[in-house]
Amino acid sequence: MSAARRVQQWATFGRMWYLYDAKWQNPLDSADKIKLYLSGSHKPIYHPLSNCGDHVVVMNSRDIALPGIEWEKRVYFHHSGYPGGASWTLAWELHQKDPTLLLRKTVYNKLDKNLLRRGLMARLHIFPDDKIPDSILKNISGQIRQLRQVPTRLDHIPEEKVKSFPRIFEWPKDYVIQ
Repeated sequence: MSAARRVQQWATFGRMWYLYDAKWQNPLDSADKIKLYLSGSHKPIYHPLSNCGDHVVVMNSRDIALPGIEWEKRVYFHHSGYPGGASWTLAWELHQKDPTLLLRKTVYNKLDKNLLRRGLMARLHIFPDDKIPDSILKNISGQIRQLRQVPTRLDHIPEEKVKSFPRIFEWPKDYVIQ
């Protein structure tokens, strides 16, 4: 077996570590993308009952964006295991309590309902901001592309670029906005 073929085989069978930036991303769409890498269905050797998925490190889970009024309408279920232990929590309450929990529950619900699901979730590492421990950061070998482009804030654009932007008309100096 040639060295190139051996490396290709190692890359196929080995567990890779991927980084995903969840800033301004919809967690429902992100979960579909993350699920492919956790289950290994992006690999040519994929089988539904094989455990060939990769590690996924998600950063900036505090800055996720739900569309429309999903923050007030989306409900997450939890049961303590005791009679009458069912509870429903709104998305904004869950996100306020723990910024990583909403994305974790969304990915968990998107994964196939079989015995591999808890093992796949063990390979999901979620961080609320961009502070990732060095022990995890040194393993990362790839990046998952974001689904939505993150817009640039107006106060982060340099002043000379704002002034050079073409204007349709100039406001009069004595104009007052009411």
